[in-house]
Amino acid sequence: MRKLLASTVLALALGGFAGAASAAECGDVTIANMNWQSAEVLANIDKIILNAGYGCNASLVIGDTVPTLTSMTEKGEPDVAPEGWVDLLPDVVHRGISEKKLISTGQALSDGAVQGWFIPKYIADAHPDIKTIPDALKHPELFPAPEDKSKGAVFNGPQGWGGTRVTAQYFKAYDAAKHGFVLVDTGSAAGLDGSIAKAYERKEGWLGYYWAPTAILGKYEMVKLEYGVPYDAAEWKRCNTVADCPDPKPNAWPKDHVETLVTTKFAERAGPAMDYFKKRTWSNATVNKLLAWMTDNQATGEEGAKHFLKNSPDIWTKWVSADVADKVKKAVE
Repeated sequence: MRKLLASTVLALALGGFAGAASAAECGDVTIANMNWQSAEVLANIDKIILNAGYGCNASLVIGDTVPTLTSMTEKGEPDVAPEGWVDLLPDVVHRGISEKKLISTGQALSDGAVQGWFIPKYIADAHPDIKTIPDALKHPELFPAPEDKSKGAVFNGPQGWGGTRVTAQYFKAYDAAKHGFVLVDTGSAAGLDGSIAKAYERKEGWLGYYWAPTAILGKYEMVKLEYGVPYDAAEWKRCNTVADCPDPKPNAWPKDHVETLVTTKFAERAGPAMDYFKKRTWSNATVNKLLAWMTDNQATGEEGAKHFLKNSPDIWTKWVSADVADKVKKAVE
């Protein structure tokens, strides 16, 4: 009996030491909590899995693309940027990787971030001939402008967005005005979202700029139009992205690379947690659905993370080992 008790105590002690060693190995981890919905929920998922599954002491710090990726390269902090839009800061990211200060663990979004011009699925279904921007511009009557029904409308985002600038240049490049269209300034993200919701409620036509992953595309089925031409990187840089360029040409909109970035210092001490980051990726469709649930339920990033971990084990358990998955499941029960 004494031997059995001693063995039990020793096993518990060793288990405790193993857990402490794992925590010590992973240590304190700072995760950038970016100020948009998809990045916020992913940061919270990472925090829960690192803490519950790997014994880390992970915490969230406020972040945004430019200051976070710059700080990671120059100062080595924070440790993790779960959703790094690397195309917005390519020189800094490339420098960080070449100088061995940053490591990309792979695509956070398996199918890349999507931007472009969309139409409602019910319009696409009713008019299967509309597959490209030039196709849509042949039908101003299907996309009536709010102020003048005799005109077609292309709804744009608020001033200051890169996508808003590109859409204005596309409007010129595709001669939308000559086809009877006007460019509608929605004034804000809420105004842009509201225009889609209103069109859907009335089953009216809508044509304009949007992107994924977003709650709106999780709630309303939209179809992204093709461009009728291949992507020309030189033209994209020369004119499609330059507000005052007078002669933009039709062009395809490239997908944004959205990667998870970690500092080299964290990678060197992360141990098994690095295996998680190398496997952790999800699709726009998965994120859109989760964001729609969060919006409908006014959920925080943490609440969204717990909802995902409780309801989508078929997705996230592929990112971790079975024992880590069991620990995470218990943590979110």
